[in-house]
Formats: sequence, C-alpha cells, structure tokens
Amino acid sequence: MVIYEKGFSLNQALPAKTISLGSPEAPADNARLSILCGERHNNIKTIENELLIKCYQQGSDFVLQGKAEQIELAVKVLRKLYKMTKEDSGLEEAKVYQVINNVADGSEQEDGYSRVQAPLKQVVARSKAQSDYMTAMDKHDVVFGVGPAGTGKTYLAVAKAVDALVNDEVSRIVLVRPVVEAGEHLGFLPGDIGQKIDPYLRPLYDALYELLGFERVTKLMERNAIELAPLAYMRGRTLSDAFVIMDEAQNTTVAQMKMLLTRTGFGSKVVITGDLTQVDLPKGTYSGLKHALSILSNVKGITVSKFTGKDIVRHPMVQRIVEAYERYDRHQ
Repeated sequence: MVIYEKGFSLNQALPAKTISLGSPEAPADNARLSILCGERHNNIKTIENELLIKCYQQGSDFVLQGKAEQIELAVKVLRKLYKMTKEDSGLEEAKVYQVINNVADGSEQEDGYSRVQAPLKQVVARSKAQSDYMTAMDKHDVVFGVGPAGTGKTYLAVAKAVDALVNDEVSRIVLVRPVVEAGEHLGFLPGDIGQKIDPYLRPLYDALYELLGFERVTKLMERNAIELAPLAYMRGRTLSDAFVIMDEAQNTTVAQMKMLLTRTGFGSKVVITGDLTQVDLPKGTYSGLKHALSILSNVKGITVSKFTGKDIVRHPMVQRIVEAYERYDRHQ
C-alpha cells in the first residue's frame, strides 16, 4: 500500500494509477531506483513538467495522476528509464528528455538501434532518425545529414569516423569546414593555418576529444591520421582511404560543394552535415548544400538523412526554439 507524504493529495477529478517497477519474484533495486529518480528527484520533476502529470514515489511504487493518455506515456517513460539504469550509472538530463520525446512520438528507443564503441565511450542512437543515419553511413559512400542544430549530425559522423579509423577501415580522418569569413578576416588571425581555422573546427575537436582523448587525438594529428582541411585548400586533391566529414555545409557555394564531392577517392566515405535554416553566405549566394540536395538525392551511392526538431538531443529549450522558428518560417 502506498503511503503518501504530507502535502501529497490526489485530485479526485483526474484519474490516478499506481505502478510498481518491481515484483515479488524480482524486487526493484534501490540503487537503480535512486538513479531513476535523480538527485533531489530531478528526473521525476522533469517527467512531471514535460508530461503535465503528478508523480509520487514510495519505494518501488509510483503514483501517477493526470490525464489518462499522459499517465500511459509516463508509465512507459518510467519503465524505459528504469531499464536503462541497468547499464547506466547515471541518467543524464539529456537522456531523460530524449526518452520522453521518443515515447511521446511513438518512437521508443529499441535495443536494435545503431551504436558505436569508441575507445572512451559507447555512442548509442537516441532516436530512429539517428539510428537510420548511422546505418546509412555504413551502407553508402556519400551521406548528407541535414537538420537543425542539436540533432547529433556532426557528433555521430565523428563517432563513425573514429570507429572506422580504429578498426583500420580507413587510414585517416579528414575534417573539412567552410570558413565563411575567409576573404576578410582569416589572414589576420595569428598562427599557422591549423591555428587560424581552429575556432571553426572546435565542435569537431570536442567530439574527438570525448571519444578518443586529448593525447591520442594530438598524436593522430601529428602523423596526419586526423587532418584539418580548410575547404579553400581542397582543390586538386584526391582523398583516398579516408573518412571525410564536411560540417556546416550550408555555408558552401555551389562550386565549393561540387569541388569537395569530386575529391572522393577509392576507399573513402564522405559525410556532409548542415542546417539549411542557418546559412551565413553573403546575400544572393546560393547554398551549395541546398543545390546538391536538389540534384543528387537520386544518385546511386548517395543518401540523405533528414532530422527534425523532434530529434534534438540538447536541452529541450533548444527544441522549442527551433520549432518556434520553423513555425515562423512556415507562416512566412
């Protein structure tokens, strides 16, 4: 029987449901329940706020109150999160939000979702779109990952590149990013070419450090197993036996995109990521990413993975902001 804390009362006008995450044969693990609830019950508060319900825990029992359909979603979320605690020593806030979003969208994460084991951590797809994207990188030579910020396009591409390098499927990783301000500011930045473009490649660096570690990345860069390749310096090269990642591709011109794609050599894979809602090119300049998507989507060996605001794995505020801009654009 559930004993309610002082101050916890049921609203008789709304349905309530009690569930247990344990059974007489297999009692719930208190340590896992603690991970599920989070520090100061922050995970439970997140579930309450996002699903508009009230949730109270007593041991392995949870009392849920709200609209019937919201209660059913909360039950699925609690069971999924509890299952995750079997392998996770802590549930990051982002994971909790992602499980809520997946359950609400009817796309609950399945055991069959794609995953990559990098040297320092395992990377698991958090949505069907992410899983399909990772699978596409296995099956196709050229993959476009297109969608809003925070959907994991770049991070997953780096994870697959690290996996390919560690398993000797390629001999190097080539990181490419357009430097939109090249004509005005790049020459005035101090240092060599690597130092000049460092700020533009920082998101790629961050992912590499997280997956490989700072020292290993530094050593790989010293022997050019990880190469920085400013787009402006790609002409005339052929990239063979390489995993090429072009980030922020929405800021390429049509000529630049064609030039990059025609650098592809034998044994190489090219992943191109971008967000067409964040084009920083000069007014009147057509995005090379947009142009490529319009003419290459049916070319053999090329595939396009599209993400939406529902696939965002950052703070939920980012998802709300992106969706607000998308609504604005549709109305325009």
